[in-house]
Amino acid sequence: MKKLNVAQRRWLLVLHLVFSGIMLGGAVIFLVLSIVAASTSDEGVLKACYTAMHVLAASSVRASAIGTAVTGILLSILTQWGLFRFYWIIVKEVLTLAAILVGPVGMYFWTLKAMTLTTAQGFGAFHDPAFSVNSAQMWTGIILQVISLAAMFVISVFKPWGQRKKQEPIKKTPGRR
Repeated sequence: MKKLNVAQRRWLLVLHLVFSGIMLGGAVIFLVLSIVAASTSDEGVLKACYTAMHVLAASSVRASAIGTAVTGILLSILTQWGLFRFYWIIVKEVLTLAAILVGPVGMYFWTLKAMTLTTAQGFGAFHDPAFSVNSAQMWTGIILQVISLAAMFVISVFKPWGQRKKQEPIKKTPGRR
C-alpha cells in the first residue's frame, strides 16, 4: 500500500489531534458538568447539566470518537507505524476501543437515563435507587474516559515499549508435512 508523503502525514496527524482534543475536552466537560450536577441546589441547573451531557454524548463525543478512530487507523496503515508493529500502538488501540464503549455508547445511555429521571422526578431522583446506580456508572465511565484519553496522549508522546519482535516463519523439515 502506498505511504503518505510528509505533508499528507502531517495534515492527517493534525486532524487526528483535533479529533482527539475534542474527545478529551468532551470528557473533561462531562466531569465538570457531573460535579455541578452533584453539588447544585437548583433543579433547573441539575436538569440542564444532564441535558447538556446527553446532547454532547449524541453529537461531539460520537463524532470525535469516530474521527479519532478513523484518522488513527489511517495513520497506522498509511505510515511506517503499522497497526500491530509496536506495543504502544496496540495499547492505544485497546484504550481507543474502551473509550468508544464508554464515550459514545455508555455516556449516551447513562445521560439519557439521568436526564429522564431528573426531568420526571427533579431532586426526587436522588432518592431513586436506579438514579444512584446510573450515577455511579456514569462517574466511573467519566473517570475511566479521562484517564484512558490522557494515557493515550502520554503514550503518543513517549511511545514506550518499542517494536514487537518479528516472528520467524516456521521452517519445514524434509519429510514433515
